[in-house]
Amino acid sequence: MKIAVVGTGYVGLVLGACLAENGNTVVCVDKDRSKLDTLEAGLMPIYEPGLEELVRRNGHEERLSFTTDLMEAVRSSSIVFIAVGTPQGEDGSADLQHVMSVARDVGRAMNKYTVVVDKSTVPVGTARRVREVIRRETEQPFSVVSNPEFLKQGAAVEDSMKPDRVVIGIDPGDERAGEIMRELYAPLVHERDRQRVRAGGRRRGRRAPSDRV
Repeated sequence: MKIAVVGTGYVGLVLGACLAENGNTVVCVDKDRSKLDTLEAGLMPIYEPGLEELVRRNGHEERLSFTTDLMEAVRSSSIVFIAVGTPQGEDGSADLQHVMSVARDVGRAMNKYTVVVDKSTVPVGTARRVREVIRRETEQPFSVVSNPEFLKQGAAVEDSMKPDRVVIGIDPGDERAGEIMRELYAPLVHERDRQRVRAGGRRRGRRAPSDRV
């Protein structure tokens, strides 16, 4: 599959490298050109066991690349992960301005059906807001999927390559997105119980540690 990952922080970089290692063609997008130059040179802005090797190998084998051109990355991909930061505000809530800014730019760039995946750590209801933002910017068909990460620092590569579980939230009836996400993660999980594709609406009452539909 051809995949774009927007954001090269902790989650985005590990995600991009592991998806590339699994045989996908991945382009990671970031506004910071100097950071991308560092990554292209095989130098890591974070330390995670095994990450540097994955980035270097998949870059050399042309499965992993880095760019500042979000529009081209979106148009060349069938799945776009939003993995930008959501820093806490003064009231303790997640600041979603970067997520919504990316969603807007992704909507403007779309030229075909695209699955947009919320990977950033966000509160309940964010998928609905992302959907609304994208819908204002495009007439192209698209799906918004929630796919929370369960990574432990120091074991992020291992957790990504051999996950205990993969949780995927989709809209009720959106089998197209469900099948695409199942196909993406199938090599990483055993079907029996570790991969769950859930259709659902908004959940009430608490802030999720990662995004839910």
